[in-house]
Amino acid sequence: MKQIRDQQKDLWNKFSPGWKKWDDLTMEFLEPMGIEIVRLIAPKEKELILDVASGTGEPGLTIANMIREGNGKVIATDISNGMLEIACENANKRGINNFETIISDVSDLPFEDNTFDAISCRFGFMFFPGMLQAAKEMVRVLKPGGRIATSVWGAPEKNFWITTAMKTLKKNMDLPEVPKDAPGMFRCAEIGLMAEIFKQAGMKNISEKEVSSKLNTGTAEAYWNFLNDVVAPVVSAMSQANDSLKNKIKDEVFDLVNQKYPEGNVAIDSSAYVVYGEK
Repeated sequence: MKQIRDQQKDLWNKFSPGWKKWDDLTMEFLEPMGIEIVRLIAPKEKELILDVASGTGEPGLTIANMIREGNGKVIATDISNGMLEIACENANKRGINNFETIISDVSDLPFEDNTFDAISCRFGFMFFPGMLQAAKEMVRVLKPGGRIATSVWGAPEKNFWITTAMKTLKKNMDLPEVPKDAPGMFRCAEIGLMAEIFKQAGMKNISEKEVSSKLNTGTAEAYWNFLNDVVAPVVSAMSQANDSLKNKIKDEVFDLVNQKYPEGNVAIDSSAYVVYGEK
């Protein structure tokens, strides 16, 4: 697990400039899931909220902005210092001063038992080496009666935004098969999987809701550039291809996108589950 976490830390630090470049588009894309997470945990004045796998800051920044008048506070954690630096920049730009960042592994959170009123975690669980361990650690630092909400990607067939590129890569390259239980995009796509993890971690009043969104890149070119700056599996695979193969893969992806969006207004569907529980 430590080896996986170290690799993930290096990877997220490597990709943090790409996330900064595409932050506006990415945050718009992921906003519906963040809105549902915030709605479910219902942050209140004076509460202390933990945002796990915070990345460039959301939904932690939105929560902090909601509760700052009542002296509420958000602590955002992530294994990547590069991502958290962007989160701090975003907080400063918005004048949000009740937002603190701490570099931390979710499997060993540096907080006392029963510290937080609520916890948010948008698109982190799929990548945690030990998902149950992570859930138990979140429950440990949560106060009795506290709330947790997380989002994970749903079925591949409902996430054309990533499967288009990955299927094209697999068709053209001899890529290794990723074990079903290994960290990855669709590791939590099975309905009820996250709810069961929450249950095993000791949570109650568990709910699961599907939330959809669109990746509004506008053009196939912008979509392709986004993937190659932000989506690690795409970048990793493309780095192994020669120029001729890269061009072939790119052309095939463009064809698929343009067939689906012949008018040129590329707004690609996605689907996720938002799962909620209480301690």
